[in-house]
Amino acid sequence: MAKQDKDVSLDAALLDEGTDPRVYELGFHLDPELPSDEANKEFNKVHDLVASKADIVAEGASQKVQLAYTISRQETSGRRDFDSAYFAWIVYEATPEVHAEVVAFAGAEKKIIRFIDLLTTKEAARHAVEMHELSLKMPEVNEDAEVSPAGTDLDTALENATI
Repeated sequence: MAKQDKDVSLDAALLDEGTDPRVYELGFHLDPELPSDEANKEFNKVHDLVASKADIVAEGASQKVQLAYTISRQETSGRRDFDSAYFAWIVYEATPEVHAEVVAFAGAEKKIIRFIDLLTTKEAARHAVEMHELSLKMPEVNEDAEVSPAGTDLDTALENATI
């Protein structure tokens, strides 16, 4: 019973934003048909809005990605399906009022096809940036390439193996 009461109070604390600044993450997909310089301009529009009203903790500029699943959106001209998009994100510390402005802006921006808004921490955002930087330093693995030990094919290597 005490565990349940603790969970309920935690949920209530998350819902009751009050007036103190909190850390939010806005991740968003931009229309993949935009030229890359236009996608960067759209990212900068969101970035400039956030920077003018809040403290930016971390960010990731727009980068074109294949989506894990198709995103469909109803538009005035009909349904549009997206299999790729430019993805960008911004973590910022702001008051609930500023947060509401940022979310309203993202929802109204037609070139943003989908966005997610999360409550996070500065530490989690900085850790994500560190992990991303580490992944960039890792050599890329080509899973399609055949590996042949010492210049021979695998069958020959196994035939000559001694136990």
